[in-house]
Amino acid sequence: MLLSDIDSANNLVELFLKRADARAGQPFLGAKIGGEWRTQTWGEVADKVCLLAESLRRLGLNDGDRVALVSENRPEWCIADLAIMSAGCVTVPAYVTNTERDHQHILDNSGARAVIVSTQKLSVPLIPAMMRSGMAEILVPIDGVVQYQGGQIACHPWSSLLEGDPAEARRAVQARIASIGRGDTACIIYTSGTGGAPRGVLQHHGAILCNVAGAGEVLEVDFGLSEEERFLSFLPLSHAYEHTGGQYLPIAAGAQIYYAEGLEKLASNIEETSPTLMVVVPRLFEVLRARIMKVVEKQGKVPSYLMTRALEIAAQPKPRLRDRPIELVIDKLLRPKIRARFGGRMKAMVSGGAPLNPEVGTFFTAMGLTLLQGYGQTEAGPVISCNRPRAGIKMDTVGPPLRGVEVRIADDGEILVRGELVMHGYWRNKAETDKALQPDAQDPAGGVWLHTGDIGHLDVGGRIVITDRKKDMIVNDKGDNVAPQKVEGMLTLQPEIAQAMVSGDKRPYLVGLIVPDAEWTMEWAKANGEKFDFKALQDLPAFRSAVRAAVDRTNKELSVIEKVRQFAFADEPFTTDNEEMTPSLKIRRHKIRERYGARLDGLYKG
Repeated sequence: MLLSDIDSANNLVELFLKRADARAGQPFLGAKIGGEWRTQTWGEVADKVCLLAESLRRLGLNDGDRVALVSENRPEWCIADLAIMSAGCVTVPAYVTNTERDHQHILDNSGARAVIVSTQKLSVPLIPAMMRSGMAEILVPIDGVVQYQGGQIACHPWSSLLEGDPAEARRAVQARIASIGRGDTACIIYTSGTGGAPRGVLQHHGAILCNVAGAGEVLEVDFGLSEEERFLSFLPLSHAYEHTGGQYLPIAAGAQIYYAEGLEKLASNIEETSPTLMVVVPRLFEVLRARIMKVVEKQGKVPSYLMTRALEIAAQPKPRLRDRPIELVIDKLLRPKIRARFGGRMKAMVSGGAPLNPEVGTFFTAMGLTLLQGYGQTEAGPVISCNRPRAGIKMDTVGPPLRGVEVRIADDGEILVRGELVMHGYWRNKAETDKALQPDAQDPAGGVWLHTGDIGHLDVGGRIVITDRKKDMIVNDKGDNVAPQKVEGMLTLQPEIAQAMVSGDKRPYLVGLIVPDAEWTMEWAKANGEKFDFKALQDLPAFRSAVRAAVDRTNKELSVIEKVRQFAFADEPFTTDNEEMTPSLKIRRHKIRERYGARLDGLYKG
């Protein structure tokens, strides 16, 4: 990766076209079509980007116009995003899980004039929102023709916009992007709404380029990038983490991007594509850890013993000479099998989007996989820091700040960030912008800092240690601060518990809302001669006692103020469908409290 190219690039399209020219005939975007993995070359993608860009201009779009993009992860997502920017417009990604109300909020707020949508299914909640919005008059369906009734929307199928002379389109794009600078807006990415209505973050070209350069420096120095790097894209591209880390980082590195088919096929996709790098969220690691442990345990006593010893060794602060013989056995008999499940070529997996429980990180390290925890938020491009091997990986930290990133800790413990990666503000929301971008009274040089809303400190090695979200911090009736994410993360490490949310603000102790693990629940029902009825089982004293035992095990590892004294069961898992999880798999506390507030309050009675 040439960091000088990234530093000198004026915009994201310029960097992409430079990489495409250098690697024209090499594979770039891969997807599974008709049961086979097929790729498009850099040159083919560049031609489509330029042709689509010129078609968007012919449809009447002008510089600065917003174009919404509603699609699952696929090659066309990348092509559309680059084409929108090549047309001088601004991309507005939207989650495929959005409801009609969500779409209308984004269309109304962004003022998008056009929408690119991938399938008929995704158009169902979208088109009514377009009609109510009244702003978006152009619809571009990727797959076939979208069926709808409404004269104010003009439909232009994707294939019809890829016609023309690629060379002529390229010349027009080159002329246009010459006037796009690093400070110009590239996209408006809406926050995932963990605390209320999503806000549109103005990410400029320089913010993403700064992020890509910082992350690229980590990969190049610590892992030695080659021309054979392959990313597997899984997280929603409408999320800033995947947009930067799963799309523009591989573009900058000249790497290949393969698109996973979805969560249910992710494990097989990893084995089939043999990626070298992936960006994922902690929840996925928790699920994979549980699956791997069950597979190993079913293989018998020897594999289980080796896994236990590997975890014990990984937990040691320093390598011990006496562990060397068993390490050699683990290296030969256990770790190769685990690595094979991840394709056999994985250099690193980077976790972000939410805090990672250190125990989960230690597990993957013990299994011979490099797991790096990063930290950031949409308002910062989004990556602020990342663990890196050369600096010494500590799983209870999120690593040192990236290249080009300044970090300060305010008097109240809030993490403050400054650099080109910081957003220019929230779209049409000056009040929230003024809250997020403020001077730091302790900074003698002055200047504006991003107030992240996260609480933490820097360790002796300059790594960031995060305690919790400032707004999520629980303050009990005695004034003690409790970080709920830590407690929830430890609860979900128990095999009986799939999801958890704790509560206790201005209360004498913590209480929890528990979602039992479905597979464990099925096994418990079978072993106890009960019918597998999720709701009915929760009313059984024996079932509740089994889950209580899991809570008690967790409590033994927590301080007095962190212990969960009482708990209730949720009616169903927290999901994106019931709006209790964001698309990046973080719980929406305000939504869960709206539904279960009375139940949680009832745990304090008597």
